[in-house]
Amino acid sequence: MDDSRGLGTLTKAGIADLTLVVDLDGSLLRTDMLFETAWSALSRRWTSVLPVLGKLGQGRAPLKRFLERAGPVDAATLPYNEKVIAYVAEWRQQGGRTALVSASDQNIVTRIADHLELFDEAIGSDGQENLKGEAKAARLRALYGDKGYAYIGDSRADLAVWRSAAQAVTVGLPPRLAAEAERTTGTVLHLTPREDRLRPLLRAMRPHQWLKNVLVFLPLMAAHQFGLAAIVQTLMAFAAYSLIASSVYLLNDLLDLAADRVHPRKRLRPFASGRLPLAWGTVLAPGLLLAGFAIAFALGPAFAAVMAFYYAVTTVYSFLLKRRLVVDICALAGLYTLRIIAGGVATGIPLSVWLLAFSMFFFFALAAMKRQAELVAEGGGGDKTVAGRGYRTSDTPLVANMAVSSGYMSVLVMALYLNTGGVRELYAYPEALWGICLVLLFWLSRMVMITHRGWMHDDPVVFAARDYVSIVCLALIFLFALGGVML
Repeated sequence: MDDSRGLGTLTKAGIADLTLVVDLDGSLLRTDMLFETAWSALSRRWTSVLPVLGKLGQGRAPLKRFLERAGPVDAATLPYNEKVIAYVAEWRQQGGRTALVSASDQNIVTRIADHLELFDEAIGSDGQENLKGEAKAARLRALYGDKGYAYIGDSRADLAVWRSAAQAVTVGLPPRLAAEAERTTGTVLHLTPREDRLRPLLRAMRPHQWLKNVLVFLPLMAAHQFGLAAIVQTLMAFAAYSLIASSVYLLNDLLDLAADRVHPRKRLRPFASGRLPLAWGTVLAPGLLLAGFAIAFALGPAFAAVMAFYYAVTTVYSFLLKRRLVVDICALAGLYTLRIIAGGVATGIPLSVWLLAFSMFFFFALAAMKRQAELVAEGGGGDKTVAGRGYRTSDTPLVANMAVSSGYMSVLVMALYLNTGGVRELYAYPEALWGICLVLLFWLSRMVMITHRGWMHDDPVVFAARDYVSIVCLALIFLFALGGVML
């Protein structure tokens, strides 16, 4: 039977005779505690991967016990399924008993039950036996008797439990599995439908962030080399960078779960909110990485080496550098500039010192704006420490000064470059390029002001792509550059 309202077909008297047993991973929680604790352990200490590999051969239960100790998770910030919580609360109001029974480690199950205060019992894996599937079904029959309980579950492993349940309550089952659950037991309540995974997946990959990878085209454009071979090589470099960057974004989100869940906006990210399973990210992060490096090696070992350096720096950034004061801004600025270097290596176009100097100052300004935006978002005044970062909210004026001064320095570098002999070789009327300096001065000043007022949404590049004033500024820069070539 399919009924998504109330407690299904059970009467108040029927509820009093049954215990409502609730699964944890994927049911009460919109996540899986095995992966939660694994990524928590890795975020605390990357060397945790070695003992984890050693525990794999000992079975799931010992692994879960080890991860629970190595990567404890705050029960208060986990993504709960509100519909399941409401169902459990209504069951208790009708006088029924409830139990949280999960294959997750007993310590985790106890903490979550204590936090919610909705359960009469909390039972989990004990470090020896993995309480899942048939093992869970046998335990429940021993505790409550055959047909002595209703069970909320979400996976194929729960079919064994539903066979001896008086009522099956499903959470997010795909249609085929939902039909199989209906054949397994006579009374079924489908509490929530299967959620779409494609949109959260695309959002987690952040294709809008690929806009940054357009920087690989800058060497080609600056040198005015628009041959077919150079264009194809740059397009391949863009594709490799985008795939590897998405792999990095997935890795960052998996490592930043705890910090993201206490952030006003980042808590809505697919992994932090539970809209996308952590298992997907665990598989896709290395998968996208391999695909990106396949393209990188096709462009030659030098470009592959640049991409390997990019991945190494971003990985170190994820584990360590982003928590270090100012070092994180320098790292972000360097990663922006590395995209330009990658474009030069992919095409064999030499990079000028002027281009690299401009990039260093300009992207340091953008990285500082990014941190400034996060500090402003924390707000509230005082001297509050920002979760997962090495900053305090009182540092906001200093970070803003870094953004302004470095941005103006980049404009000065461009102004000095316009007086060099190399400009006359590339541009028929280089005087037109002075307009670019004026536009950049305006744009940088406005961006810092917008960030100061709290209107910036984390990343200046992404914000600029959606901001009509920034788009007009980009068009003006293009027109001034075109005027320098054609006038």
